[in-house]
Amino acid sequence: MIHFEDVTRTFGNRTAVERLNLSVGKGELVALLGHNGAGKTTSIKMLVGLLQPSFGQVKVGPYVVSESMREASRLIGYVPDQPFLYDKLSAREFLEFVGELYGLTASEVRTAVQREVERFQLGEFMDRLTESYSHGMRQRTVFAAALIHEPEVLVVDEPMVGLDPQCIRLVKDFLRAYADNGKTVLMSTHTLGIAEEIADRVAVMNSSRLVFEGTVAQLRERVPGVLGTLESLYLALTDVSVFDGNSNGDFRSHSESPVLEP
Repeated sequence: MIHFEDVTRTFGNRTAVERLNLSVGKGELVALLGHNGAGKTTSIKMLVGLLQPSFGQVKVGPYVVSESMREASRLIGYVPDQPFLYDKLSAREFLEFVGELYGLTASEVRTAVQREVERFQLGEFMDRLTESYSHGMRQRTVFAAALIHEPEVLVVDEPMVGLDPQCIRLVKDFLRAYADNGKTVLMSTHTLGIAEEIADRVAVMNSSRLVFEGTVAQLRERVPGVLGTLESLYLALTDVSVFDGNSNGDFRSHSESPVLEP
């Protein structure tokens, strides 16, 4: 469903994403990992049509996003890293507004709103202005809006930032279930433990390039001699030039975890 085909994005003389090739199929949840500035968020913005590639193309289903944005957008639900809501609307009003933007009928909007209210446990907050919401409630509402049209593809950028444990569990369970129901999920995250727990595959970006794509088991084979969690494997992979063939297996370690925000 998602295909990055030799995608490059430049800003002036700076290359933010270089020759990215990555596919995510139906029923898959892929976690996109990388340091600050690695190219994750730029890649996601090209996927959802907020940026255009300088070279190459991004496809969602049969559509090239830059050429068929309207058609592609109907297949995509997008949860950005910073939840945006209209503060003077209630969650109900906001969800109804989004449903109308997607062309749903009044009956379809009512059904969709009720479905998402139940899915994200929004009931008692539905008629309060969103300006009164906690970060977790805002994030739940943004998720509900992204799913109002039942998209085939869900794209989420740092979905766990600032959430309490209850919200994290709710989001984790939902993302895994959504993929298990045959949908396509691409999740950018710096929460490596969650990526290891729920992702089918991980894709690691470093310095604008994709340096690994596969399962955690395959990553362990790629980084011999490093035991433990995905965090340990990630640090080893991105701390040496494995992708340039400069590694001799002597992987250095950091004294602290890196900042992995987009």
